[in-house]
Amino acid sequence: MGQPPMGQPNVRRLAYGVALGQALIALAAALVSWVIAGERAALSAALGGGISSAASLAMALLSFPEGAATDPLRALRAFFIGEAVKVALVIALFVVVLKTMRVAPLPMLGAYMATFVVFWVVLAKGLSARGGA
Repeated sequence: MGQPPMGQPNVRRLAYGVALGQALIALAAALVSWVIAGERAALSAALGGGISSAASLAMALLSFPEGAATDPLRALRAFFIGEAVKVALVIALFVVVLKTMRVAPLPMLGAYMATFVVFWVVLAKGLSARGGA
């Protein structure tokens, strides 16, 4: 028990994969921003992508606890708590960054949005591993 059936992805592993992929995209966006527009743009992109990565990691940690797979109510509760914490963390981190730092909005928001591509790619791979559409 506790192991996913053969052919089905481990959702916890997928969730951590999303956070890691988002962190890599954030670093890539920061590098591209640095080359194109300099240090401030690079820092802004790193912050935007980092906010998304941190929120996804928090969700992964809270949404998929050990043993939740055996109790559907516990799994659902954990997922909603994880999602609520993720949204609150994104809002809080954007407020802190925007209130305390002088950022370049385009690289910051561009990197934040670029991290969503990782989510959709990992989701698509996870569904194809299950044999779903």
